[in-house]
Amino acid sequence: MTNHWNDVQHADAILIMGSNPAENHPISFKWVNEARSKRGAKLIVVDPRFTRSAATADIYARLRPGTDIAFLGAMISYAIDKNRINEEYVRNYTDAAYLVNPDFQGPVDLDGAFSGLTGAKYDKATWSYQMDENGIPKMDPTLQDPMCVFQLLKKHYARYTLKKASEITGCDVKALEAVCDAYTSTFKPELSGTIMYAMGTTQHTYGSQNVRAFAVIQLLLGNIGVAGGGINALRGESNVQGSTDHGALFHILTGYLKYPKANQPTLAVYNEQNTPKNNDPKSLNWWGNTPKYMASLMKAWWRDADLETAYGYLPKVDDGKNYSYLPIFSAMANGDVKGMFAWGMNPAVGAPSSKMIRRALAQLDWMVCIDLWETETSAFWQKEAGVDPASIKTEVFLLPAASSVEKEGSISNSGRWCQWRYKAIDPVGHAEDDLWIINQIVTRTKALYAKEGGAFPDPIANLTWNYSKGGMDPRINSPQPREVAKEINGYFIVEKEIEDKVKKEIKKFKPGDMVPSFAMLQDDGSTVCGCWVYCGSVSDTENKMMKRDPADPTGLGVFPNWSWSWPVNRRIVYNRASVNAEGKPYAKDKPVLWWSGLKKVWVGDIPDGNGDPDAILPFIMVPHGRGMLFAAGMSDGPFPEHYEPLESAVRNTFSSKQVSPVIMRWDEKAKEKTCNPIIAEGCIAATFGSEEIKDFPIICSTYRVVEHWQTGQMTRWLPWLAEMVPNQFMEISEELAKEKGIVNGQKVRITSARNVEGIEVQAMVTKRLKPFTIQGKTHHMVGITWHFGYKGLVTGGNANDLTPFIGDPNTMIPEYKAFLVNVEKA
Repeated sequence: MTNHWNDVQHADAILIMGSNPAENHPISFKWVNEARSKRGAKLIVVDPRFTRSAATADIYARLRPGTDIAFLGAMISYAIDKNRINEEYVRNYTDAAYLVNPDFQGPVDLDGAFSGLTGAKYDKATWSYQMDENGIPKMDPTLQDPMCVFQLLKKHYARYTLKKASEITGCDVKALEAVCDAYTSTFKPELSGTIMYAMGTTQHTYGSQNVRAFAVIQLLLGNIGVAGGGINALRGESNVQGSTDHGALFHILTGYLKYPKANQPTLAVYNEQNTPKNNDPKSLNWWGNTPKYMASLMKAWWRDADLETAYGYLPKVDDGKNYSYLPIFSAMANGDVKGMFAWGMNPAVGAPSSKMIRRALAQLDWMVCIDLWETETSAFWQKEAGVDPASIKTEVFLLPAASSVEKEGSISNSGRWCQWRYKAIDPVGHAEDDLWIINQIVTRTKALYAKEGGAFPDPIANLTWNYSKGGMDPRINSPQPREVAKEINGYFIVEKEIEDKVKKEIKKFKPGDMVPSFAMLQDDGSTVCGCWVYCGSVSDTENKMMKRDPADPTGLGVFPNWSWSWPVNRRIVYNRASVNAEGKPYAKDKPVLWWSGLKKVWVGDIPDGNGDPDAILPFIMVPHGRGMLFAAGMSDGPFPEHYEPLESAVRNTFSSKQVSPVIMRWDEKAKEKTCNPIIAEGCIAATFGSEEIKDFPIICSTYRVVEHWQTGQMTRWLPWLAEMVPNQFMEISEELAKEKGIVNGQKVRITSARNVEGIEVQAMVTKRLKPFTIQGKTHHMVGITWHFGYKGLVTGGNANDLTPFIGDPNTMIPEYKAFLVNVEKA
């Protein structure tokens, strides 16, 4: 998120789409209500269901699950046609004026595809800017050249009329127009709009492009970098931001550094290929510092090795190969994965086609589960899972872990506020915290390598692991979160003199001194830093994440000394976009920062780059300094384009490409005669025009309720929460219930192409769902929570036994929010 939760109160329009914060993120909704009461902000909710958020909205619009881009494309088209764009912002702060490669073509020219498509992958050579002799993108300041980004964008979305979007989404055209009118009104410089999304946006085969569509809208309206603007990710956990910051995902190292590939054998090659080049003197091109951050990370892990040797210790991934959630379980089903740690993870319930996942777990030799309770994953071999335990070869270890209140450490919320939490009580019994467990694994593995040797022990044997006293005493010698926080921040390991370019003075540092800011990290191996974006969070005198000063000097809810926000305690990222070329705020009643001409300094939030107002472009993480309407980094196109979900009974009317041409398809492999039977059963799909689709005509979407948490392990074991929603249920419209002869509270069976036996749940007949009329046909929808499984004080049907094994081509996030089922009385 560029902004933070308190900042929502400054919005003049709030679009909730793909989320339900009134129920699932109630504290964020507090700030929605503040904006409405203090600023008269309009609340817009777009959702297939009439949710609790929708019940309070000024404008509510329904859309068929999986049609977000058609809806948002109509909003982009509306903004351009009505000239509801912040022209000064778009011209100066986005890439709208850049000229694109003349060989580039889009879906208008290529029937739903972009240039470079070969098989199921794009060659993105034409997805580039035209460059001048100095290596700077060519521009047309008038925005009239047919190959400038703005004209290409306009051409792309000209097809997305209100009428056509209404026909494909099922949204009433008047409701769609009302949404477009209300939200695009924030194009005026003194106004701002914010967007709140969650898994309803991301869990699609084009989930990343859904978010990109939000970004396009916000850039056109001038809503990035300003108070009351931004795109807000409503996370499913309190520390999702912190985990991704620290490299929990398969394709990144800590601080979002790219993961090394096999064709990058040396650090020099890695740096050359991953450090963007830029010749525009106004662009800071902050990723140009990649060599400094990578070198400091290597020194954090292997202190005594030279940089090239340390880099050589890192495993490399094959170029073009995907190592994410879905491919891992596919490989596991094929017997290619021998062991697995499930660390606070419950894929036996939470993964798509989870019945297949449980069969894949049975192909492992061993599995270690680290959790608070006995999860469905740790118990996949038990009779409650519907299997014969004697037939399971996997050896399962269950390590009891400490809960969040039984340990101390930092969490980072969606707004990037890093806040220290203190231990309240000791863990129960021999439950241990994560640091204790990982320390035991590392120290014992080091000892085994020292005693027995191995094929390549160096990365583990030489790993710097000098926390506390080391050793194996379970209580005394475990690493402490506060010393780990220091290593994450970073410190000097040799004497160094560095110029402070802000204060224009030379500073001297000695070994052990904390690095005060990531601007002072070095590429020569003289600094250690576990995660560069957290550099500055711990100083020589304090852990800034512990700060709790409630003072709010600006009155804007920034609270600069409450916790610490990455980067460098900046509360709104890209904040120089909130001022004009003279440094004057566009919105004078809610200035993020401003330029004091007399003192020659920025006042307010920490600026995204120092210097005179017109010296630096605001989007410092983008190589050329401007917000990207044209996003060549995406796997599936530089502009968001509508495709149908993998399982859809509706024909795509925007092109002949029914689904995205570059998604990874297991359903096609499932039909091959030589396919592994586990994958053949678990990956089959009811795709448009297939034989399976006639048996599964009903749209289904999964979601959460406030009484339960994720796969239910945090709530279904607690009697005071379990009793509130003790049964798995399915929401069904009155119309479909009447058609099926189903009454409220009745047991029903839901089936899908992957689970023809189905799951049994209770029916909740409700007015919150209504059928859609699409292309002259009625399409019904049901909704089901994903919190239930076969372990806990209360149990119930597992929704993900129904969901398809398919993911987004950028992130591989599964398509939980739009798939096909059938429903009958049990």
